Amino acid sequence: TSETDRDIKTYFWGNDNTILFFMDDKGNENFNLYSLDLNGNNLRNLTPFENVSVNLIDQLRNIKSEVIIGMNKRNVEVFDAYRLNIETGELKMVAENPGNIAEWSTDHCGKVRIAIVLDGVNTSLLYRDNEDESFKVVQSTGFRDRISPLFFTFDNKFIYASSNIGRDKSAIVKFDIKNGVEKEIIYEHHDVDVFEMSFSFKRKVLTEIIFVTWKSFRKILDSELESLFSKIQIKIPDQEISITDMNSNEDMFIVKTSSDRTLGAYYLFDLVTDNLYKLSDVSPWIDESNMSEMNPITYTTRDGVSINGYLTLPKGKEPSNLPLVVNPHGGPYARDSWGYNPVVQFLANRGYAVLQMNFRGSTGYGREFLEKSFKQWGKNIQNDISDGVIFLVNKRIADPQKIAIYGISFGGYAALAGLAFT
Repeated sequence: TSETDRDIKTYFWGNDNTILFFMDDKGNENFNLYSLDLNGNNLRNLTPFENVSVNLIDQLRNIKSEVIIGMNKRNVEVFDAYRLNIETGELKMVAENPGNIAEWSTDHCGKVRIAIVLDGVNTSLLYRDNEDESFKVVQSTGFRDRISPLFFTFDNKFIYASSNIGRDKSAIVKFDIKNGVEKEIIYEHHDVDVFEMSFSFKRKVLTEIIFVTWKSFRKILDSELESLFSKIQIKIPDQEISITDMNSNEDMFIVKTSSDRTLGAYYLFDLVTDNLYKLSDVSPWIDESNMSEMNPITYTTRDGVSINGYLTLPKGKEPSNLPLVVNPHGGPYARDSWGYNPVVQFLANRGYAVLQMNFRGSTGYGREFLEKSFKQWGKNIQNDISDGVIFLVNKRIADPQKIAIYGISFGGYAALAGLAFT
């Protein structure tokens, strides 16, 4: 584009010849949807309405001329669902928001058939057989329970979802949404929640499940995907790889590499010729040989809770009596993950050991671990942080006279609490 006033928020394919992107007007946060030909010509605002914001519900990869968008055109306080023809600009409302719907979902035919209602504490899952019917509540949960729809089964009768109903850890399940009944468990992990599963648009098969322990791992469900990853990994050893995009025929793939010491690079892999082409390094000015490894650690708190975290040590120094920066994450209902962290690398480069920990309440470790944090801000959550410091002092890795603490959001609160209490 030739836009210079504002960043492009999100961009994606409209069809083989059109790019769609979201942009607001001088920071007013009313994001409109624009289309652009591949040659940079024919820029159009597809939603040129005053004081209106737009979001994407479904890209409709199998319908080349349409997308499903959410838009607060009718009522500025709520987002209705619309079917938009990106070639003609024709707009049709397909679901009206009564005022409490926070999310819409579509089936594989692009029909809006699921809605999520939130009241701040409780969540309701709504469903309809087709777009001519009204939505009906099929399941309601409190804040301790969660069922998150992922996508419909390929016959559009059931859904796959991530659910912790009746269990401690969220699992991938097949769910009879019409009757509100779980049919089978597709995959569960003993130690962590599982939230993510993917499928092939072309072949209509389940392909992989992603879960995060100390780093991201995948459970391959499809032999073709397994073969694809094997071919790529041979060409790019010793790197984490992920597929960020592919063509409709699923034989050309954009591959991204990453690790704890680099932001990685992008590649194009041609499955037909088995050739891999490097497109670009993300940050070529960073020499990963100068960066420090981010190592997983586990320690036990004073009340017997097992805490997982990460320790980054300055490169080329003995892990003994080091100055330590403690870096609790925000949220607190979030988590730290393994990967390149520029702040951590900067501190390690200056000679500091850096401790990150997923204290109780961090997401991804199940219901019980989350609920251990309730009413424990500044109490046991803070003890989890302090006990990590004690663990490193006892291991003689950290110098007890040179401990700093730093954080953002809840991590900033934890930094103040750390200074006040310890």
